[in-house]
Amino acid sequence: MNVKLERLNTAFVEKISEIIHNDIKDADVNMVTITDARITNDLSFAKIYFTTLDDDRKKVLKALNKASPFIRSELCEKVKIRKMPEITFVYDESIEYGNKIEKIIERLNNEREDME
Repeated sequence: MNVKLERLNTAFVEKISEIIHNDIKDADVNMVTITDARITNDLSFAKIYFTTLDDDRKKVLKALNKASPFIRSELCEKVKIRKMPEITFVYDESIEYGNKIEKIIERLNNEREDME
């Protein structure tokens, strides 16, 4: 990935986080953390990855996608690029996956200690 896209991805994470926490009043998106952004090379689409402390991920995802036109318009004012991509939100499962792997490793280490 080129340097310009990396900078844009980072800027999107920062600015979308600010918009969600400062400008959106929907209670469903209170506990959202933006973890990553992936913008296509032609700047047509952007996947915004998020995590939440809310147990109902589908409700949060629906609220974020409903707010996406507002977020996109606010982003236009904060990030100056020639073409603002369409934004879609995706739940980031990498943290849960990492926790699962960590628990497996911990269990294997405990089993090994019990055998010694």
